[in-house]
Formats: sequence, structure tokens, C-alpha cells
Amino acid sequence: MKGKYKVTRYVGVPVDTDKSGNYIIKKDPHGDFKLHNWRTGKHTKGKFKQIGQLFLTENNMLVAVVQTYPVKFKDRHDFTPLQRFTSEFLDEEQINDAKKRLDN
Repeated sequence: MKGKYKVTRYVGVPVDTDKSGNYIIKKDPHGDFKLHNWRTGKHTKGKFKQIGQLFLTENNMLVAVVQTYPVKFKDRHDFTPLQRFTSEFLDEEQINDAKKRLDN
């Protein structure tokens, strides 16, 4: 079918920067955070390289990839498309902390 493209679901955690400019998981006032889902879209810029890579959502929120899953093309509208991948990464300790939430 013309116009089809590979769709991947990205489970991610919003990130922020600390006073030193390092990327950290964005937490609420209670010190908690949630994982959310996004997907590649037809106009997504950049390429996914590995877990921990940061991307921008369509609302310019910075998110770190925690896990990926393939998505059938027909099911793509179940998830919000992301805007573009960056060349930045969240450190491994932060990613491991976020991965603990995958089973919950």
C-alpha cells in the first residue's frame, strides 16, 4: 500500500535539566513520575538509536525513550506521534529507574 511506513511505539518519561544542565526525570511534587506512549509518524524527523535517547513531542516536551514496541500500521492512531529525535541521551541510572515502572 502506498504511503505506508514503519510504526514504533515509544514508552517514554518526560525529562528536565538540573542546575548543572544534566538531564533528569521530571517528577511531580511528591517525587513521582509516569510513563507515556508516543509513536513515529510520517513526518517524524531523525532516527531512533537506542534506549535513553531523547525526543521532542509535538508540544516540544523533552522525553527519554524507556522501551519500544512495534505497532501495526492500522493501529497507529492509538498513539500520539512524536516530532523529532535528538542526539541527546538520558544517563543509564535514570533509565534503569524509569524501567522499574514498566511492569506497573
